[in-house]
Amino acid sequence: MDFLSLFVVFFLPLCFADNSATVTMTKTHVWSGNFEGHFILPVTHGDLIGWEAIITFNVPVTNIQQYVGTVKRTSSDNKIILLVNRADKGIVKQGNSLDIQIGGRYTGSTQPTATADIVDLSFDSQVVPTVVDADGTKYNYDEVLMKSILFYEAQRSGKLPANNRIPWRGDSALHDHGDNGEDLTGGWYDAGDHIKFGFPMAASTTLLAWGLLEYKDAYENSGQLEHMYDSIRWPLEWMLKCHTGPNELYVQVGDGGQDHGYWGRPEDMTMARPAFKITASRPGSDIAAEYAAAFAVSYLVFKEKDSDFADKMLDHAKQLYDFAVHHKARYSDSVNQAAAYYRSDKYEDELTWGAAWLYRVTNDTKYLNWAEQYYITGPDWGQSWDDKYSGNMILLYNMTGKDIYKNDIEATFNDWMPGGSVPYSPKGMAFRSQWGALRYASNMAFMALLSADAGIHPDEYRRWARTQIGYALGDSGRSFVVGFGTNPPKRPHHRSSSCPNRPSPCSFADQQQPGPNPHTLYGALVGGPNGQDQYADDRKDYVSNEVACDYNAGFQSAVAGLKHLKL
Repeated sequence: MDFLSLFVVFFLPLCFADNSATVTMTKTHVWSGNFEGHFILPVTHGDLIGWEAIITFNVPVTNIQQYVGTVKRTSSDNKIILLVNRADKGIVKQGNSLDIQIGGRYTGSTQPTATADIVDLSFDSQVVPTVVDADGTKYNYDEVLMKSILFYEAQRSGKLPANNRIPWRGDSALHDHGDNGEDLTGGWYDAGDHIKFGFPMAASTTLLAWGLLEYKDAYENSGQLEHMYDSIRWPLEWMLKCHTGPNELYVQVGDGGQDHGYWGRPEDMTMARPAFKITASRPGSDIAAEYAAAFAVSYLVFKEKDSDFADKMLDHAKQLYDFAVHHKARYSDSVNQAAAYYRSDKYEDELTWGAAWLYRVTNDTKYLNWAEQYYITGPDWGQSWDDKYSGNMILLYNMTGKDIYKNDIEATFNDWMPGGSVPYSPKGMAFRSQWGALRYASNMAFMALLSADAGIHPDEYRRWARTQIGYALGDSGRSFVVGFGTNPPKRPHHRSSSCPNRPSPCSFADQQQPGPNPHTLYGALVGGPNGQDQYADDRKDYVSNEVACDYNAGFQSAVAGLKHLKL
């Protein structure tokens, strides 16, 4: 096959994706069989991060001289040249121009002319539909929900479905397996890395499913309901695979040390990916009960849509809760490989959490007895992947109407409201902790909306929830959601979105490059600013600019609640 045919096969599809421009050679100078010219391309839509040029001449040319690229291939008739940027010449900042100066020799009396099809290798080929806000709210909640669901699709591991909407993602980690060859493919990558951590994945699924259960109309009215079902089914299917015996549950795939020494696409991973589990001899009450909670609330979500799937989850939820309550330990004491990343503080909150959800599903009083037995009273630090106390208060108050739970809800929000023990940034973010600051504020916004639904200070709690989600969406003067709103983050600490289009290699050099990520990680909520509203959109800053499945979970559910209220 000659080079022209190769061009048609491999490059023409890219041109139809609107990531290329055709530029004519200008400033041409010819003398004594020599020529020189320029291909000048203004960069107007974001920074250019990598390019290639297919240059087509009208006459054969030889002895090519240029200074910004590497000649990768020349056609047999010397009329077509494939030029790829040199490593130090790939980035052109928005507002500047790419200038490819080229020279060489030609024969005959016809002077050379040429065009260059310049392909932007940093181009994000994902097509995201325009979403019109029908509610008249300050922010387009329909768009936020749509894009947050896209973020979870970008986190998928395993064999991707035929309707995959993330064009820069492909099949990955297809050999993930357990000790006895059990299929552990699927699930979500945790954050900017490629580990599958079961605890935050299950906790995220529980919050997302709870938001869908309570605010289903928000997903229906935004046109996202079917996408949302697909979104949470992805981790649920993986979690079902992980429960390989009544007292055996896989809780992690991938080694943190090896994984964090790699910067690249999940599709290109070659390191070993060991799997880790809890058993009766090395138990984990917290994570087993969290899986049970995720299955129980998801039973309520799916019981009418897919009763067989729902019944399967309920069976596993009951088994897992029995495992959790009869074999007590913190999972991170049993699985050392999880301790450095997601160490559990205690397991009593998850024992209450799982039992409360099972009581809501089954109305079996043994679950209510367990939920109340393991409940610890007092104000909550804040809902998170490791802290379920706020959610427990709300569930148990709704189930029992007891003042102890209402009092704890009020005490918690007395701490979180302005004037309480939780400090505020100058622009109004409740600042519980630097690492994932917006995650905590968003989680508690969701808890506030649920508490308001239970009749507890509804106007006050809803207004407060609106301020915290509003801060993330732009009230501070900028958005902290990738691909949404005013001046959103463009450099999230996220490996696969930081890599150029395949087959270009990806490495730590891509982590260090200063331009935006080549692919827009739509919908991802970054960790956020410090307590003084200071924030740098810096890929290397994993404290403020990493993304994670648990960051988006309470946030997305709170947005669904605000959409439900049209607030």
